[in-house]
Amino acid sequence: MQDDLRGTLAENLDEAVWTWLAPHVQRESVFVVAGELDLLTVGEAIACDDVSRVQTWLQTAQLGKPTANQLDRWTENPETRFTALIVQPFVLVQEQAA
Repeated sequence: MQDDLRGTLAENLDEAVWTWLAPHVQRESVFVVAGELDLLTVGEAIACDDVSRVQTWLQTAQLGKPTANQLDRWTENPETRFTALIVQPFVLVQEQAA
């Protein structure tokens, strides 16, 4: 089951630019995943309702809503690229290196 979920999530992993993500931020569905975390692992934890792991990431700021500074920077650079993963109803993103 876990392998099937990871495979499905991997198929949904994609790239996005800020302009595509902005409407999702307005709906408050975007979560930024720290670069040291594996996006698929975070997606699996959310999909499987692994509250303990998700809470740990939230508490250590490895997972969270975009900050005001991030939003300003991305708005100034609308072509900022992200790796994105939709885990309904959330959009998980990691900013790609420039």
